[in-house]
Amino acid sequence: MAWLEAIEVDGARGFRVLPPGGGEALREFRVTTPAEVGEAIARARQAQDAWAATPVRDRVAIVDRAVRLLIERQDALVEVIRGETGRSEVETVFMAIFAACDAMNYYARRAARTLEDRQVSLHLLKIKKATMVWHPLGVVGVITPWNGPFQLAMNPTVQALLAGNCVLLKPSEVTPGIGLLIGEIFRDAGLPPDVLQVLLGDGETGAALVNGGVDKISFTGSVPTGRKIGEACGRQLIPCTLELGGKDPAIVCDDADLKRAAGGTVFGGMMNAGQFCAGTERVYVVESVAEGYLEALVERVGRLELGRDIGPFIHQGQLAIVKRHVDEAVAAGAKVHIGGEAEGAYFQPTVLSGVTHDMAVMSEETFGPVLGVMVVRDVDEAVEMANDTVYGLGGTVWSKDSNRAEAIARRLKAGSVCVNDSHITYGVLEVPFGGRGDSGVGHVNGADALRNWCHAQPIITDRLGLSDEQHWHPIGEDVLDGVKKAVRALWGSPIRKLL
Repeated sequence: MAWLEAIEVDGARGFRVLPPGGGEALREFRVTTPAEVGEAIARARQAQDAWAATPVRDRVAIVDRAVRLLIERQDALVEVIRGETGRSEVETVFMAIFAACDAMNYYARRAARTLEDRQVSLHLLKIKKATMVWHPLGVVGVITPWNGPFQLAMNPTVQALLAGNCVLLKPSEVTPGIGLLIGEIFRDAGLPPDVLQVLLGDGETGAALVNGGVDKISFTGSVPTGRKIGEACGRQLIPCTLELGGKDPAIVCDDADLKRAAGGTVFGGMMNAGQFCAGTERVYVVESVAEGYLEALVERVGRLELGRDIGPFIHQGQLAIVKRHVDEAVAAGAKVHIGGEAEGAYFQPTVLSGVTHDMAVMSEETFGPVLGVMVVRDVDEAVEMANDTVYGLGGTVWSKDSNRAEAIARRLKAGSVCVNDSHITYGVLEVPFGGRGDSGVGHVNGADALRNWCHAQPIITDRLGLSDEQHWHPIGEDVLDGVKKAVRALWGSPIRKLL
């Protein structure tokens, strides 16, 4: 069963893309070669100065037109996204169209205020003026995954464009048509040529982009690839944002609303058939409520249907990983409460108990509709087990006492935590989203989302215009005595509290 077939296109290496599970081909494309990547970067360099000089209000106007086009073409976009991902219509509209419109509008509305020059009040040097200026980094690369191919490409692309950068977008070879859609939307919205270019290809194309001399890389994908990209960016001394894997825990306290906890855990674990980096994969439930929680969890999972609630695997290789994790856990003594089997391109929504951290299903990223449930003595053990991982992307805490739950959340080594809710952090645009440990480096979203695509340049200007400064060379002996007196006066007295 091949969902992506290697073929020859016009005498060069290429791919044929099929729907998840196989079927009639959706499209064929030729892989962008390293030489062609270099040419694209050169074109972006030519376009960069003019785009950086474009007033922010004009960049915003293009994004606004893109939003209108997205809305007008919603049905056609949904069809393409569903074709390459196999998602249900409601999941596609919610996770792709709704999320993209919100992010595009949110950053467009705030771009002018965020990127305008800002005067900074100085605590000591009152005779100087400080101005903060944000310059676009230049030409940036955005490499995006197959599990959230529309929103995870649109979000960083819009941020980078609004900040004045030219963008080279390299979508996953598994979902190339969705990347092309983004390019078409912005082209038709009036984006100048070469400001956004879509490069179709696989790892070879991505490596050429990473090593091609761009000014930043944004990557969402696997840990091994992320490490390589981080190393390459380090050698080139360019910034990168790496949003990598996760193994998010859920902690169910002894005072949790078990119905809500079960519902939120199922949403966090089964959304997008579990193909979600910040999805719930591990559950730690306090033993006094374990039986009731498991009963509620299994009942909720039992209401899910393949094809309606659980889609197929977008990438053909993921099914084998999920099956291996479940089969190995069962062989090692785990109990299957529901599910546990593959059905064609699908995997049944699955709940396991009796799992341990020696099992891959509790230590490696499963990336499928599987929940491993471990019974613990108390919250302290739950926190200890939740933090026993190389990942640190997200987590959830369930307790009727929100103050208690927030205190538990602070103890988790996670990039973000939801209390009595499930995996909404990426969609809360006001706060940063990012991971710790093997889950990545840097953040997207939040107050600095647009400025993360800029060089922050402070400009310090003298206000008085004197012909000389006391501390300039050659320095007189009287200066030393004056500085010593200033130290005592400023920081050896109550004045320091005013500084």
